[in-house]
Amino acid sequence: MNAPEVLTPAADTPAQDGRQAAVPLRKRVRRLVMQLGPSRMAATIAFLLIAILIARFSWQMPLIDAAERALYDARATLMAPHVEQDKRITLVTYNDETLFNTGIRSPLDRTLLANALGNLDQMGAKAIGIDIAFDSPRPDDDVLKAQLRAMKTPTWLAYAEQASNPNTIFYEQQKYLEAYIADVTTAKTKPTSVLFRTDDDSVIRNWPDRPKNLPPLMANALAPVDAAHANFQGNIRFLVPARAAAGQEEPVFANIPIDSFAMPMDAEMRAGFSELVKGRYVLIGGDIIDNDQFNTPLSRFPDAITGQHETMIGLEVHAHMLAQQLDKAWTKPISRPALWALAILIVFAGGLTSLIDLRARWVALAFLGQMAFFIAFPFWLQGRGVDTTTLPTFGWAIGWLFGYAAVGTAARTVGSRQRAFAQSALGKYLPADVAAQILRDPDQLSLHGERRNIFCVFTDLEGFTKLSHAVTPETVARLLNEYLDRLSDIVLEHGGTIDKFVGDAVVAFWGAPLSRPDDGPRAAAAALAMYQAGEKYRVDLAGADVPPIGMTRVGLHVGDAIVGNFGGEGRIQYTALGDSMNTASRLEAANKGLKTGVLISAEAAARSGRDDLVPMGRVTLRGRAQPVDVFTPRPDLAPDQRARITALVAAHTADDKKTYVTCATAIQADFGQDPSIMFLIERLNETKEGESYVLS
Repeated sequence: MNAPEVLTPAADTPAQDGRQAAVPLRKRVRRLVMQLGPSRMAATIAFLLIAILIARFSWQMPLIDAAERALYDARATLMAPHVEQDKRITLVTYNDETLFNTGIRSPLDRTLLANALGNLDQMGAKAIGIDIAFDSPRPDDDVLKAQLRAMKTPTWLAYAEQASNPNTIFYEQQKYLEAYIADVTTAKTKPTSVLFRTDDDSVIRNWPDRPKNLPPLMANALAPVDAAHANFQGNIRFLVPARAAAGQEEPVFANIPIDSFAMPMDAEMRAGFSELVKGRYVLIGGDIIDNDQFNTPLSRFPDAITGQHETMIGLEVHAHMLAQQLDKAWTKPISRPALWALAILIVFAGGLTSLIDLRARWVALAFLGQMAFFIAFPFWLQGRGVDTTTLPTFGWAIGWLFGYAAVGTAARTVGSRQRAFAQSALGKYLPADVAAQILRDPDQLSLHGERRNIFCVFTDLEGFTKLSHAVTPETVARLLNEYLDRLSDIVLEHGGTIDKFVGDAVVAFWGAPLSRPDDGPRAAAAALAMYQAGEKYRVDLAGADVPPIGMTRVGLHVGDAIVGNFGGEGRIQYTALGDSMNTASRLEAANKGLKTGVLISAEAAARSGRDDLVPMGRVTLRGRAQPVDVFTPRPDLAPDQRARITALVAAHTADDKKTYVTCATAIQADFGQDPSIMFLIERLNETKEGESYVLS
């Protein structure tokens, strides 16, 4: 069977395109699952579920919870409101100097407190909260009790119980405290809870719960609180001082030593202090170095002035809570459905990112954008009054990484299998090293054409059409597949690219998609090997119960062609188009007329690197006007025999009749049984100097 005159690329029909587009999504998913495999799919799903759980519950997970708290502390500190000194709240404190002056460290001097309360009661405070537990007796208890009973300002006394606060009070102390408070309780003097709850790292971040057996929390007791937030347990809004123009900071709450109010005062002195007290909430407690000190989110970072990680006295924590209550700055918790949705979305985003197939800069941009989201979004929520103590930001990052790794690993598994399949498929048409390089750089097979100088080979199996009518279709398929396998293997072993199969014909070329310096020798060697393989196949079939087949004919030419993928995005074929391909086809067909098995054009012969080529004269190929000089490989001949044939053709070209006759006589004696050589002499005899033999 002869190859067609004009080579046309394959193309999909509209019906084929429609069927391809109509492939159901479920079928594609099923195919993907099959490619991934059940065990890998189960592992991927399990990994994604773990990622979602981490992205949702990282606050409750060991080690990760420490990172979540650190990130929250950073948010609470950096997004804390910078405020001027709060004129609604005043702290009156026992400090270490007070203890030194009174000579009493514990329990605190109650006469001093009674004197201070007497003065404060006359200065017009809105309410007084005392964060001092009277849980042990003092000789001057009666003085303080009398003052407490006499208070006209609403006064709240600290109360604690062993059940809810076992680390600070024992049973006997609780009983004494209960009796003390019961003895001084009036319409104005009442107990208040000073309970705090710290996290596992001993940091106060949230409002405590309100056990029913305890009196109201100090912040709730001092100022009215709306019913909706009477049991608020969200995060405490800690405030930081605004920096003045001079670079100095004024504390958020005025802190005045109790000694200033405990001295004897007349009306004029009280008036001088009243601006610090009148209409304010006054909180009284200790500001002692080694007592009642708490870590807060602000403690994690060193103070800008002292450079130390500053703790906060319990009295000041109450003040921050009271200020938050007065401002109605209640933070809004994130709902559980929203947390689940965010966790799933973030893990999904990680998996989706691993599948992005874009240029590196776009992948980097997508990655940086998501990282910016992880960092900025929680801070934005914190600044918008959202309670982010349950926001698993570190868990999001881990969940994202797990999602990225799980889906990326699955994709790489599928990709490696698809790559292996693709390499196997490409390997049927391209050499293994070329297929591997194209898989590394698919742009080399992009949908475009380029002009390349290539070596083109056409083959044809004589008599196969007749054979196909004489045997069953199954036998035809078996024989043809075995024949094409033999020739295809030769092409690939010699580094060639299989263009197509046209029935029993093989079309191949060298020099694309990758070119090598030795493409010429490879192509020429392959052309001869394909002829020899066809002859061996003919011999192998001689003993089989099939009709005989003819010889394999091969044509080789080199020239420019347009090489590339043609056929559209739906279905493409990597092929070569151009006159060089047609010339190779004509050379293959010319073998029959010239009684040869392999014909190589002079252009290809010059670059073949072979020394066993013999000239077969000048011929005009069918359908061509320009004659070509052709050669055939004859490794079976001795060098001197090939030299005599070369001299014969050269003498004819030079019109050297004497040399020509001498060479022809000698060659006829040696090659009387070689039809191609005898026909060469016959053709030369029929043509004049420089003329070509026209093939019909």
